[in-house]
Amino acid sequence: MMQRLLMIAGTALLALTVQASAEGDVAKGEKVFKKCKACHAVGPKAKNKVGPQLNGVVDRSWGEVEGYKYSKALIELGDGKVWDVETLDAYLTKPKDVIPKGKMAFAGLKKEQDRADVIAYLAQFKEDGSSE
Repeated sequence: MMQRLLMIAGTALLALTVQASAEGDVAKGEKVFKKCKACHAVGPKAKNKVGPQLNGVVDRSWGEVEGYKYSKALIELGDGKVWDVETLDAYLTKPKDVIPKGKMAFAGLKKEQDRADVIAYLAQFKEDGSSE
């Protein structure tokens, strides 16, 4: 019984943490995304660059963008994984902590609010590049 209560409490805490980090400002996220534009694109005309286009990235499985050549590390680690808010937040904090031998050379976004804002910005784009 105690173990079950701890599991429920842990799940509730995780849900609150994920919800809190999901509360970003889309307009501010668009500004933060300028740091990402050299390698990534979003929107109706987005194409793969050095990194994959990011339309529909929130809740998408790892390695799913057609025509993009992912790193061996991402393919090996990504089986069954999804870019949910929590994973994106960890990745945007320090990409090499999530995919140690991945291709992404970006050092990360240190500010929690910047990460929440850019995730909110990305979340508005559907897979076809249209926004909600």
